[in-house]
Amino acid sequence: MPTSIAEGKDWSLGHFARHQPNTVTDVGPGEGTYAKLFRPAHNGIWWTGIEIHKPYVAKHKLKSTKTRAMYDELHVEDARESAEHLFHRDLVIFGDVLEHMPREDAVALLAKAEAAGCWHILISLPIVEAPQGEVDGNPHEAHVHHWDADDMDNVLAQLGGSVESMRGETLGVWWWSRRR
Repeated sequence: MPTSIAEGKDWSLGHFARHQPNTVTDVGPGEGTYAKLFRPAHNGIWWTGIEIHKPYVAKHKLKSTKTRAMYDELHVEDARESAEHLFHRDLVIFGDVLEHMPREDAVALLAKAEAAGCWHILISLPIVEAPQGEVDGNPHEAHVHHWDADDMDNVLAQLGGSVESMRGETLGVWWWSRRR
C-alpha cells in the first residue's frame, strides 16, 4: 500500500534529526510518508523521489507546482533502473519498498546506493508474514519477498559501515551509516 504503519517512525525521526541530512532520495514514496514526517524536522533539504507508479504522483500530490511539493525532484521509474547519481545522497530511504521485489533485486539496490556514495540508508519493512497482492490497480504493491530481520542484518553487514536497528511487532527498521 502507498501508506505505512506508525511503528518505527519515531525511531526513524530520531535518527533523521540526529544526522540532519541535506539531500534525500526516497525510493517508493507512495503517499510521501517520510517527506511528511521528516521535512518539519530539518529545513533546506533537497528531496528526490523515485516512484514507480505514475498515478501516485497526482493522487498523493508528490509533485505540485501550485503549492510546495513534497519532492523537489521526482522520477517516475523503477529504482532498479535509476541512474546511480540519484543515490549519491546524504540519505536514501527504502521505506516499505524492498519487500515488493525479489530478494536479489533488493540486495542489488542496496549495494547500488552504497556504491553511489550515500552516507546513510533507512530501511523499513515487514518482518512478519504479510501477504499482499495488487492494491488500487498497482501491481507493484504485491509483496514478492518476505524478509527475516536477521537476513536484513546480514545483508547490511556485507555493505560495511555501521547499523542500528529496531524490531517492532510488525516492522523492522534499520539505519545504515557509512564509516567515515
